[in-house]
Order: sequence, then C-alpha cells, then structure tokens
Amino acid sequence: MSSEWSATRLRDLVSIKHGFAFKGEFFVDEETPLQLTTPGNFAIGGGFQYGKGKYYAGPVPSDYVLQTGDLIVTMTDLSKAADTLGYAAVVPNGTGTTWLHNQRVGLVRPQEGVKVHMGYIHYLMRSPDYRRWVVSTATGSTVKHTSPDRILSYEFLLPSLAEQREIGETLATLDDRITLLRETNATLEAIAQALFKSWFVDFDPVRAKAEGRQTEGMDATTAALFPDSFEESELGLVPKGWQRLAFTETVKVIGGGTPKTSVPEYWDGDIPWFSVVDAPAVTDVFVIDTVKHISLAGLNGSSTKLLPEGTTIISARGTVGRLALVGKDMAMNQSCYGLQGKAGDAYFTYFSTYRLVEALKRRSHGSVFDTITTETMRGVQVIYPDANVIEAFEDYLRPFMLRIKENLQQAQTLTQLRDTLLPRLISGKLRLPEAETILEKAL
Repeated sequence: MSSEWSATRLRDLVSIKHGFAFKGEFFVDEETPLQLTTPGNFAIGGGFQYGKGKYYAGPVPSDYVLQTGDLIVTMTDLSKAADTLGYAAVVPNGTGTTWLHNQRVGLVRPQEGVKVHMGYIHYLMRSPDYRRWVVSTATGSTVKHTSPDRILSYEFLLPSLAEQREIGETLATLDDRITLLRETNATLEAIAQALFKSWFVDFDPVRAKAEGRQTEGMDATTAALFPDSFEESELGLVPKGWQRLAFTETVKVIGGGTPKTSVPEYWDGDIPWFSVVDAPAVTDVFVIDTVKHISLAGLNGSSTKLLPEGTTIISARGTVGRLALVGKDMAMNQSCYGLQGKAGDAYFTYFSTYRLVEALKRRSHGSVFDTITTETMRGVQVIYPDANVIEAFEDYLRPFMLRIKENLQQAQTLTQLRDTLLPRLISGKLRLPEAETILEKAL
C-alpha cells in the first residue's frame, strides 16, 4: 500500500504560525477564562493535557485566540530528553475557557488550496520517525528549540486523501475512548472529593443530626456513626468526640530511596519505582505503572521500601505536593513520602492529604514552597473522626475508586494500542482493514 504513496514535505501541505508574546504583567494566579497554551499543555507522545493553568487578564489580539479543534505544536522543551518537543495536540473544547496562542507554540494550518486531512497531520506529528527528525534538527543544550522551518522540512510518504481520513479517524476513535474514560474519572473523582468535604470538612451529617433532620443520601446505620452535636476547639466548632491531632499522628510516614545507578542489576526489574514524573492527573488518582523499574536486588540494596497498594505518595521536593494513590505494590525515590493511614484506610488518607496540600498552599500565600518535611506535616492540625466513621467512608467510596482504577487501566491499554498502531498506520506497514479488526476487538 505505501508503495503507492508519494514523497512529500510538510511545507507542501501546511503552514505553522508563531504564537504571540503575551506580557508577563498580565499573568495572574487566580483562575480566569483566558488561559495561555504552553509546552506544559503537550503530553509526552503528543496530545493535549491540562497541567497547571497559566492564566491571563490582559488585552488579547484577536488573531491569537485559538478555536476548538485547532492543531498546535510545541517548539520549546525544558526537559533533558526533549520529551515533548515537536509533538502536536488538538485544542480541546474547554467549557468556559478561551485558549490563547502563546509564543513557542505553533498553530498548524492547511496551505490554501491544498486538500489534506488535518486529523492525519495530527497523528503524523506524533509519529516516531517525525519525532526523530525534530529532535535531530533541534538547537540548544539545556533548552531545546525547533522552528516552523525545521518542522516543515520533514519529508514523508503521503497517502491518498481518503486513506488520510481513514487513518486519522481510526486513531481518533481510540483517543476519543481514552478521553471518555478520563472524563468519567474526573466525574468520579469529583464525587469522591464532594463526599469527603461533606463528611469531614463541612460536617453535614453532624449538622443534620444536630438540627433534627434526616441526613440526605445516607442510610440510618451510617448516620448513627456520627455525633449529634458540636464542641468548641482551637479550630472552631468540631463534631463532639472527634480528635484534634497533628496530621503525622494519623499516618505512618515512610521515606524512599534510589538504588545505585552504577549497579546495572539494580535496575530494569519488575518493581515500579515512583518519582514525581509518574504522578497521575488529579482526576486519575492512582499510579499503576512508572517510567523506571527496579529489581528485588535494587530494593534490598537501597533505602527504598516496597509500598503496598493503597499507600498515598506525596512529592516533597522540587515539584512538591503532587499526589498518587498506589494502585499496585511499588517503590519510590527519596523526594517523596509514603503515607499509610493508621486506621488501616486508603481513601481517607489520600483525600486528607489532598486537603493538607491545599492548606499548605494557602498558608504559603501563593509563594512557591520547595520542600515538604515531616515537620511541615506535623505542624498541620486535622480533625480526626472515629475509626468506624473512617471505615464507613472507605466502604462507601470503594466502588467509585475501583471504577477510577479500572478506567485508568483500560485507558492505559488503549494508549498502548494507539501508540502501537500509530507508526504502522502512518508508515503504511499496517493495512487499514487489519487495524479496524484490531480496534473492534479492543473496543
């Protein structure tokens, strides 16, 4: 099939427009409807990710407002391996968000009068051969740069317009399914967050009982576990009988470590080894695999420890405050802490830690804090409920959390399938009917 394809350069099909240098004086910390696209919005392997929002509250040239479905490309990368340089992504349908075309991000558009399927171009610009070209022609040592001219010089074999459309739509089907799974997880995670807030921040079940009301959405057995009154404390009114404790009194804190990189047999084993780069999106909650793995010898020959499923990991140095709930037994590096609930819980500790991080950020008054220590955690007071209330929370939340984990595992499987099919379809090594058969089995 690929023997019938014609050699083409990207510049024959598309153009790339530079972004605008928005003024830093208008960058703001609080959320606004205007967000700048940055290299951080590109996932490793391509595709759009939300990341940390960069908000803007200034004048906007109309030519630099992106539309849903626009194809963009990152032209700067701060990572050592240039992890995202040159990858393409599609601007999402962000309800209430206007995405701005920022500098070092290119807008990819079809050349006037040229018939090309932009979905195909999207995946072409996520293919391994294209990536090798971009990285090999990049400039800079610490910060890698590419340019529209270098990207547009890429040469490849172009299929017919009909085949372009089929290839683009086949791969988009997988991405759409992955997106749906992640959107479902976002909904489930929001439900879990709301439940934690209702029970342990707003104390809704206690308020209902104190006011003689039925506790909404809660059976009588569970409602009976909550006190029916409040008492004064240094933290204000709290449920009667619940304890005021340092956060470290509610969890067991575990340190991590790194096996010697000079000992090859310590690495590339079967044990996932977590670092901050493995932290999941907030809505995915769980970490089920990691970039690096260590061996049993590496585990035993270093200070790292095996964390059981259900442990909360918090990054403590560098990029601090990133969270993950361990979805399978794994180790971690020394820039993180593992937290195990003393009540034998998993979800209560995870969401308590989430609230702890937010509290630390509020206490820092918007400044960047570089390290979380055990002293930092010891300095934060929490209201700790009875163990039977924690157990009820775990039982109630378990189906939601297991669904999040299952969705994440399925999304990972589909991502691997997409990444397997993509280069073979783009190169013509895999025929479309074969790909469609594989897709039908997977979906």
